[in-house]
Amino acid sequence: MKKVYFLQTCDTCKRILKEVNTAGFERQEIKGNPVNVTQLEEMHQLSGSYEALFNKRAKLYKTMDLKNQDISEADYRQYLLDAYTFLKRPVFIVDKEIFIGNSKKVVAELKEKIG
Repeated sequence: MKKVYFLQTCDTCKRILKEVNTAGFERQEIKGNPVNVTQLEEMHQLSGSYEALFNKRAKLYKTMDLKNQDISEADYRQYLLDAYTFLKRPVFIVDKEIFIGNSKKVVAELKEKIG
């Protein structure tokens, strides 16, 4: 399976989608088509934690002052289901591997994987 979760209005997502060969990828725009429970569980299984999928740079994270709260894995899961903005993006799933976020290291590993 090849799938990418991204935000259409995110310039970083747009740049990465241009850089990476996404031929054959199923594309899901997360604002118009939010991640559902099954998809989130699949990402969790591949990543090992909900926190790894969580975007701590989201404006809503700052607005809700989540930095100063003790957040459990169950809380991260619920926040990810409640608001698309909390998903660290883009998220690429290639076969049984997951690539989360936009760091240079993650993008380089993704490019190496898909060639």
